[in-house]
Amino acid sequence: MEPAAGLSRKGKDVELLLLSSSTTHTSTFLGYALEAVSRWLDGRDRLVFVPYAKREHDAYTDAVREALRPLGVRVEGLHRAGDPVAAVRESEAVFVGGGNTFRLLSALYARDLVAALREAVGDRTRYMGSSAGTNMACPTLRTSNDMPIVQPPSFDALGLVPFQINPHYLDPDPAGTHMGETREERIAEFLEENDVPVLGVREGSWVRVSGERAKLGGAAGARLFTRGAEPRELTAGADLSCLLGERPRYDLG
Repeated sequence: MEPAAGLSRKGKDVELLLLSSSTTHTSTFLGYALEAVSRWLDGRDRLVFVPYAKREHDAYTDAVREALRPLGVRVEGLHRAGDPVAAVRESEAVFVGGGNTFRLLSALYARDLVAALREAVGDRTRYMGSSAGTNMACPTLRTSNDMPIVQPPSFDALGLVPFQINPHYLDPDPAGTHMGETREERIAEFLEENDVPVLGVREGSWVRVSGERAKLGGAAGARLFTRGAEPRELTAGADLSCLLGERPRYDLG
């Protein structure tokens, strides 16, 4: 099974910045990635923020507005737009914030924004996601870490990249006494049923996609999981472009 068609990458000059998280334990909100955000914006001074992953939309938008103030960016909350679909289609840059992935995807479907975001990014809109917003860029939300507090009409996400990302990736603790599944074990279970690479991106790292090139940024690195193979450790600067040619397959049984 394949998810609903997302963005066809051939010939598309997409610009994506997919953050594992908005904050690290040593930084303010978006502070650790502010230089990467500035490069991604590339002079654009207006950004549409999608706050639906959290409940308090105004407060969330205000936090993003304050964080990006040093860049001189005008932040507009999508929840305040009279026509959210038109606002997305007319935007030059969109930031989809983190929170609960299930709530976010459900809200996007309810507002007809799944197709609108795919079309906008396929045209000219730059896309930035963090945590749940990064999950949205994948074909499905199945590698989210979140509890399904609501039920979206589908698990199909935006499909801006043809592989899965697991944000906030945590390495197994060899000295730990917790008996629940590790993140590595959960991803291994996912790969028993599906054939698509999963990039476990640690907090403090991100994926930057520019056209047909993809690169791992930040300082914490990532782990790449593929079906039938041992995980691979990736360090900052690793070339991820080969992942853009993947053909994901789901529900193999």
